[in-house]
Amino acid sequence: MQTIEKKNTDRLYAEGKEIILVGTAHVSKESVRLVADVIEEEQPDTVCVELCESRFQAVRQKDRWKEMDIIKVIKEKKSSLLLSNLLLASFQKRIAEKLDVKPGEEMIRAIEAGEAADAKIHLADRDIRITLSRTWHSMKGWNKFRLLFQMLLTIAGGIDDISEEDIEKMKQEDMLEMLLSDVGKSFPALKNVLIDERDRYLCHKIRTAPGNKIVAVVGAGHVPGIKEYWDTDMDIKALEEIPPKGKLSGILKWLIPSAILILFIFGFSRGGAEAGKDMIFYWIAANGVLAGIGAVIALAHPLTILSSVLAAPLTSLNPMIAAGWVSGLVEAFLRKPKVMDFESLSDDMGSVKGFWKNKVTRILLVVVFTNLGSAAGTYLAIPLMLRVIS
Repeated sequence: MQTIEKKNTDRLYAEGKEIILVGTAHVSKESVRLVADVIEEEQPDTVCVELCESRFQAVRQKDRWKEMDIIKVIKEKKSSLLLSNLLLASFQKRIAEKLDVKPGEEMIRAIEAGEAADAKIHLADRDIRITLSRTWHSMKGWNKFRLLFQMLLTIAGGIDDISEEDIEKMKQEDMLEMLLSDVGKSFPALKNVLIDERDRYLCHKIRTAPGNKIVAVVGAGHVPGIKEYWDTDMDIKALEEIPPKGKLSGILKWLIPSAILILFIFGFSRGGAEAGKDMIFYWIAANGVLAGIGAVIALAHPLTILSSVLAAPLTSLNPMIAAGWVSGLVEAFLRKPKVMDFESLSDDMGSVKGFWKNKVTRILLVVVFTNLGSAAGTYLAIPLMLRVIS
């Protein structure tokens, strides 16, 4: 392995191929220039970029948000995944604006320089939807909501007060790794899925890319991992699988509602009608009120708030339906996003306030916060119900 003259580049070899690995900062103008210079000088057969198909299309098609079907997103239970994706995009956008660069400009420049050199463009990153799904599946219950809150808090604060030292740090780290560095202390599984797995995936895709001379453009944070795994055989299919939910999760999904129904029956049989009525009251009040508060926090329509209050006590007893899905669909019906909402989505993602202002992201917030409130209501109602019969 031989390091060439340019800083942040490494020359690697595999099966007769020569790979020039370029480590970039996703928010650095210097990285944009470096990428263009290396491709122009090397004239490679192939240019690998740290993009998946969906992110590549996002770079190519600025109006991609107009094609989003928010109703389909809710029905397919992907609201939280989409919101997480948008939060990450928001963070990158705000940092890029702070440094007066376009988000992902070095990848755009790599594509343009590659095409100018008649090189093939090879997408080397794992589909962002698989990455987020694997992240989501690796986390349990409340940790998912904790993650969303911490991401939101991280994005809400600290950007305007960023220091020169922080900027220099950004030039050496992957955007996801930087955002989740503190969060990763509470959620170690994140680093494995977001960084380690992608290091291995990128390594395999770059090593097996077509052509004899390849320029690979990746975030600087991935370079050490790629070099570490360079001579390791990877099971690429395993890295692309979305793991099924564990048996325990499936059992608990039905066990908790069943236990609550048994608790109702026990309450009526032991304490009589009066105790049974009290238990029903606590169940409805706790679930309905907290789900409603969640919808209020998301600035939902009054009728959406009412639907969350009415739906939560019932959906909490049905593992197949969530209160947030009901309130999200109601919000989408009452405040259907218009073309202008999709057109302004990219700009609105630049601030936390914009997430509540834009109808598209507000619907996602309604789903998440209503579900959070309903879940909290379930855990609050159980001890209250037990007190009635104790």
